[in-house]
Amino acid sequence: MPGPPQPALTRRGSIRSALDQAHSTRRCPVGPRIRHRPDSWLQRGGNDIPGGSPSAAPIISEIIGQVIAWYGDNARDLPWRHPGTSPWAVLVSEVMLQQTPVPRVRPVYETWLHRWPGAGDLAADSPGEAVRMWGKLGYPRRALRLHEAAVVITDRYAGVLPADLPSLLSLPGVGDYTARAVASFAFGQRHAVVDTNVRRFTARAVLGQGAAAPPSVGRDLALVESMLPAEPVRAARFSVAAMELGALVCTARTPSCPACPVRSRCAWQLAGRPAYDGPVRPAQRFAGTDRQVRGLLLDVLRSSYDAVPDAALTVAGSEAGQQKRALASLLGDGLVVVLPDGRYALPGGPEG
Repeated sequence: MPGPPQPALTRRGSIRSALDQAHSTRRCPVGPRIRHRPDSWLQRGGNDIPGGSPSAAPIISEIIGQVIAWYGDNARDLPWRHPGTSPWAVLVSEVMLQQTPVPRVRPVYETWLHRWPGAGDLAADSPGEAVRMWGKLGYPRRALRLHEAAVVITDRYAGVLPADLPSLLSLPGVGDYTARAVASFAFGQRHAVVDTNVRRFTARAVLGQGAAAPPSVGRDLALVESMLPAEPVRAARFSVAAMELGALVCTARTPSCPACPVRSRCAWQLAGRPAYDGPVRPAQRFAGTDRQVRGLLLDVLRSSYDAVPDAALTVAGSEAGQQKRALASLLGDGLVVVLPDGRYALPGGPEG
């Protein structure tokens, strides 16, 4: 059973300690040490905000209320948010949404839940079918881990997804973010849920930065935790609302500031929208990489319910060495198996 609701960290000391941690000197992945001094109203006690208060807590409370109200009027109609959505379905959505945009996830999610409405349904099927149904969502090891999680939920928890954070974290493929998201959105608990959108929103609205610094789990969780309302259901509502605001309004390249409900309290706006000058994570290319070739090889296997010979696993435009390397990595990850006759198949099927 989940423990009692955690107390809200709304005292100024708690907020300031989280802010101090967020502003602490940290090493850039490449280059010299950089000290960030964003021009945040929290650093100055909120006194430069029109009608501001000596305490940051009332401003944080106002921001929370504005974000939640905005969400009530502007939230997208997504199937995993519908009333009556099962905790298992919430878990499926959170796993699929990792590094994958909503438009690509939605049709796969709906097909997946139609075929496997519960953990026991997926556990009774083969892991290869999970990989096949994953389609082109990317990072297909997530499909294997979700199948493994379904087996554990079925065997250990009688097919019912556990609600407490430690049990969720014990499931295969469920990390800290996913466990907190499921506990909040499926069970209405009070946990800091921090994704890219939340990090960007808090960086601007609270820290006064034009963009979020590279992720730091401890620093990011401490800041968002310090903002959460005390009431668990309201805290969960704020978490999903902040994500939605970051996804639709407080976007990375072209934020729609005139449409933002917190623009009058946004530290970045009040500081004159200064450009971000901190460390930046380098962009990762996809075209021509081993990851792309892995996906193309999996496409061949997904499209066939029979095992395929080695000659069928070819990718136009890639070198033989790269294909061999990509196939070896698929075998190592358990996404592909080789049969005694030398043919290849998805795992756990009639032939694999």
